[in-house]
Amino acid sequence: MKKGKLLLSIIFALFFSLSVLSSADEAYIASFNILRLGAAKKDIPQTAKLLQGFDIVGLVEVINRDGVEELVDELNKQSDEKWDYHISPFGVGSSKYKEYFAYVYKKDKVKFIKSEGFYKNGKSSLLREPYGATFQIGNFDFTFVLVHTIYGNNEAQRKAENFKMVDVYDYFQDKDKKENDIFIAGDFNLYALDESFRPLYRHADKITYAIDPAIKTTIGTKGRANSYDNFFFSQKYTQEFTGSSGALDFSGDNPKLMREIISDHIPVFIVVETSKDDDWWKLLIYF
Repeated sequence: MKKGKLLLSIIFALFFSLSVLSSADEAYIASFNILRLGAAKKDIPQTAKLLQGFDIVGLVEVINRDGVEELVDELNKQSDEKWDYHISPFGVGSSKYKEYFAYVYKKDKVKFIKSEGFYKNGKSSLLREPYGATFQIGNFDFTFVLVHTIYGNNEAQRKAENFKMVDVYDYFQDKDKKENDIFIAGDFNLYALDESFRPLYRHADKITYAIDPAIKTTIGTKGRANSYDNFFFSQKYTQEFTGSSGALDFSGDNPKLMREIISDHIPVFIVVETSKDDDWWKLLIYF
């Protein structure tokens, strides 16, 4: 365990040094499949160290509220900043297994605006209906939609759910009569260049992915394995995206240990500008 903690301290030091170099007018927005938070036995102090460099983290595979509260309590112990959270009102999934979606965020920097609820009010054919909430950081307000698609018995089941991501985008976009900045993020169980995402990329809002599909975001027993985690957003509307994105790899030389004490996924993140007036550039689309 000491070896694992030493490895993590080196990775965290590197991440924080990069964060310090970022502008005060930028924000780090992350998504993380946190591996059965609240049910699986994990090292919460190390998990908190991993996440405290971000401003807001969307959490996928949350089992109960207690796990989120424990994580937030630890974030508050370790950080000089006040952390808070929002969790979906109930879990979604099968009759035997359900998951919540949650967000942890720096309260002084990130403002929770409102819950946008579940996709189609939880009455879709998706096993775990995506959940959205709207936040504001500086002048930038956005709806952060979290997704954990089915893994299923075969790839066809995964493709079928990801094929509907274009409908998920439209559902949350249409909740606001004006343009809305939508981030769809989480664990899609397929890489971003899979054919099932083609309807999403053909959307008139010019939707694209933020995380390079070559980046492997899951951790196997021998190292990183698959590119399943990503962010999708509109290039037409979300001009606050700085072009910077990535994944925080904590697997190091002992991936088996990291899977056990933290997660079998690594966080993925994007960087956005938060000082830009959110309205001036929209006038350009009319000329």
